Amino acid sequence: MGKTIGELMEEMRIKAGAQNYKGHDYLDLARFDENTRHMIIFDVLTHDSPVGFKGDRMRLFLADAGYQKALENQERGNIKILSHARVIRGDLFYDRKDQVR
Repeated sequence: MGKTIGELMEEMRIKAGAQNYKGHDYLDLARFDENTRHMIIFDVLTHDSPVGFKGDRMRLFLADAGYQKALENQERGNIKILSHARVIRGDLFYDRKDQVR
């Protein structure tokens, strides 16, 4: 019997090296929102971070405004962005091949 679409997608996710982090799941609906332009994976460094708790590793799918806020929080030292991908219609285009996934 054939595999379901969900099973095939999970296999592709694992082959792509995706991990489960706090925040958005790899196939979260936010990934497919028409305003989503960025996916970031980051470590929360301080208790002052507006998202997550110190020590968390998180994944978020963001619109441009949310990504700008993430960059500002990185400048303040609240988070460290480990990975960034452009999101186009749900497809991820990583900045570099060697990034955390």
